[in-house]
Amino acid sequence: MPAAVRLARGQGFDYSCLPEHGELLRVLARGVGAGRIGETGTGCGVGLAWLSAGAHQDAQVVSVERDPERAALAAELFDARPNVEVVQGDVSRLRKYGPFDLLVLDGGGQGKGPDDGPIDPAQWLAPGGLIVMDDFSPLTSWPPRFGEAVDLPRLHWLAHPRLRATQVRVTPEWSALLATYVG
Repeated sequence: MPAAVRLARGQGFDYSCLPEHGELLRVLARGVGAGRIGETGTGCGVGLAWLSAGAHQDAQVVSVERDPERAALAAELFDARPNVEVVQGDVSRLRKYGPFDLLVLDGGGQGKGPDDGPIDPAQWLAPGGLIVMDDFSPLTSWPPRFGEAVDLPRLHWLAHPRLRATQVRVTPEWSALLATYVG
């Protein structure tokens, strides 16, 4: 992790995952065994470093980054890891590497923005596969809210008929959403 954190700081990239979320990613990656792990939004590779630290040596770990410069820097950072690949492009470039046993949606596919539709779990996940998303405030009411409005992206995942989802606080201020694909 230290090399990825240094790279992010050196690039002035302020959107890396929190260490507490990274710990969660490491534990979840360990549970995949020799399966497939995907990530959207490589950034400078901090989350990917946590995933690869927990991943089995035979697991395939693939991350996609839109920004060409960041993708190249992150790819160089993981050059010595034969089971880790960084792909430059948008979220759609990642799909061909699936189906995933663990899929971290941090840079597309969550449905959080107007240009970011949510992925279809049936097309991306293996049976029992897990989706992870971070950067949510802790759930304190139902339906979930973001400010004064219903948090439609979060509600989409929590109420999805093909997923069983929950949230886990990683700090008092931040939570992650975990959703298992049940078909």
